[in-house]
Amino acid sequence: MEQRLEHATDALNALIEKRGNNFYPQFHLAAPAGWLNDPNGLIYHDGLYHAFYQHHPYSEDWGPMHWGHATSKDMVHWEHQPIALAPGDEFDKSGCFSGSAVSHEGKLYLFYTGHIWLGEEGDDSQVYESQCIAISEDGIHFEKKGTILQPPKGYMHFRDPKVWYQDGKWWMVVGARDEKDQGQVLLFSSETLFEEGQEWSNEYKVLGKTDDKNVFMWECPDFFPISHDNDFAIVFSPQGKRVEGYQYRNLFQTGSLIGKWSPKQSFDLHGDFIELDNGHDYYAPQSFETADGRRVSMGWMDMWNSPMPSKQEFWAGSFTLPREITFDKVKNRLRMVPIKEVEVLRQNKQTIEPTTLNHQSIKLMDDTPALELNLTLSLDSKAEKFGVWLGKGLEIFVDNQSNRLVINRHYPQYDISGSRSAPLPEGYKIELRIFIDSSSVEIFVNQGDLVFSTRYYADKDDRSLHLFAMGGDAQILAGEYWTLKSIY
Repeated sequence: MEQRLEHATDALNALIEKRGNNFYPQFHLAAPAGWLNDPNGLIYHDGLYHAFYQHHPYSEDWGPMHWGHATSKDMVHWEHQPIALAPGDEFDKSGCFSGSAVSHEGKLYLFYTGHIWLGEEGDDSQVYESQCIAISEDGIHFEKKGTILQPPKGYMHFRDPKVWYQDGKWWMVVGARDEKDQGQVLLFSSETLFEEGQEWSNEYKVLGKTDDKNVFMWECPDFFPISHDNDFAIVFSPQGKRVEGYQYRNLFQTGSLIGKWSPKQSFDLHGDFIELDNGHDYYAPQSFETADGRRVSMGWMDMWNSPMPSKQEFWAGSFTLPREITFDKVKNRLRMVPIKEVEVLRQNKQTIEPTTLNHQSIKLMDDTPALELNLTLSLDSKAEKFGVWLGKGLEIFVDNQSNRLVINRHYPQYDISGSRSAPLPEGYKIELRIFIDSSSVEIFVNQGDLVFSTRYYADKDDRSLHLFAMGGDAQILAGEYWTLKSIY
């Protein structure tokens, strides 16, 4: 693998020399150049946070998957590390697909899917996928140990292992697609994490399975406790789900199911699938436990088969901000808010005084840098729509006619146009916490009631920031904003 890693590093360095910065993030983790998608192997190990990711270092397009790598002391400031994994061995010759990491007895273990095209490259009807392992003594350089779990009979699509330890055993969930083209998650266990020359048994239980005949795959499963009472969440990305009104407008979605589980009982579901993020660009999140016991998640802030104008700058793909996950037992759902550590980026605070907008707009900035904007808006306002304009192409607003919160983007020069929305939360006001980066917006509503993640691609002269109201009065109850320092 060493020679392949050297070639990949040389290719990446050549792209870095050409990389543009108009859309490159200031405070989100992205690859130094080339392609990035799913977060992999998020872990706290030996005093550092590690974030791996699906990476193609040879170009800005998806290709044979490597594992990129970055480390951080605070989950905010990241340092790029050498590429961790390169495909090409017999068990992963077509790609090192997504997976997870385990910190155990001083070593860092990477679990990943070895992907092999059996026919033409890109032909998903002929693949072989098994779960593989690589081990590191120093957290930087990894030695592959080969396959540890073969696909059970009847499964060809079988990928994205998530591994954890509980009740004296090691457990693994894997996303799968059976012979009937139905998406599901399989659960495996082992007495040992890894022993040279031995594999895990491929005896399994179906942890969860689709009841939607259109859903052909559950990708990137994540399974974790959310209470001390055996409440667990399974987070996954179903493929094939059809549009239902305002819902499921992206090509693929990501959401959660809540239930009770222990090693002595099956996963007893309580409630329905709920999307975690209502924006245009969110997929394949993975979670990990912080040094102080919080559950934190990061996702891929892009979407398959969508235009990616950053490719003209020789890079593609970004992570979301790290988000703390909590369980809302009353609503039986997960909530996500930015980790508290992101506040270290704040500088130059400005206050927005309470005001009423009447068929008008107020300019906050001529040119929006990296920014955090907090707004409290009255839902008793009579305006037809009111909220925030970012240049001419992006608007975030309350739509009083449909009773929804909407994010709308329009960049015809890049063939990007469309809106996403969700019902307004109950109450007399709505609190918006908005993070604006060079080509992304993340919106957190009422401390995690709703979340929207969307990429935008404004020209440099189209990044002014306004508050607005149309068709009546709107009350701004409170507001403040900060410019944010770069994490690099």
